[in-house]
Amino acid sequence: METLRERKKQRTRDALLRAALELFTTRGYEATTVDDIAAAVGVSQRTFFRYFASKEEAAFAVQEMTEAHFVAAVRARPPHEAPMQALRQAVIEGWDGLSEAVSAVVPVELYLRMYRLIESTPVLLAAHLRRSMEVEERIARILSEREGVDVRTDPRPRLVVAVFAGVIRVTERQWSTGEDMGVAAIRELTARYLDQVGPALAEDWRTR
Repeated sequence: METLRERKKQRTRDALLRAALELFTTRGYEATTVDDIAAAVGVSQRTFFRYFASKEEAAFAVQEMTEAHFVAAVRARPPHEAPMQALRQAVIEGWDGLSEAVSAVVPVELYLRMYRLIESTPVLLAAHLRRSMEVEERIARILSEREGVDVRTDPRPRLVVAVFAGVIRVTERQWSTGEDMGVAAIRELTARYLDQVGPALAEDWRTR
């Protein structure tokens, strides 16, 4: 059972996280300091560092949670689904549960604004791509276990994940420059782009 002290620590961490994302998305990531975040919550810089090792860690804290949510969703997909179908369903069906998990920490709208900021901030985008590569490797290993193949010698798990990740990157880029920044919009765009993978790879694009 969670103690009163543990609940207080969680509230402090959540408050710091909300303040950080609000400042990042309104003032800019590089223009926001750790002192600014701490001051917004009324705590010391030292308190901030009890919960986050750096400003970057705070910037990606919610995304780390969503990544873990996606990895768990992939693990939970029925074994009869083909690898790409499992990835598609994990990301599409995962948005509802993900929204609930995110909203327990920060408003979903704030998370989506931060999502867009990452796309437009070079230092955050570089970190995002690095983190994505690590998640992709974890997913490739999960797929290899599901399918009973050796990821060290069989290229298919990494190939499927590379295609899937590429579609997600295109989706993120398109969504981040659009006018609708809601959950429904990114979910619909993700589904539409994933459904175009087969035709895009197999069909002749030239008009006759």
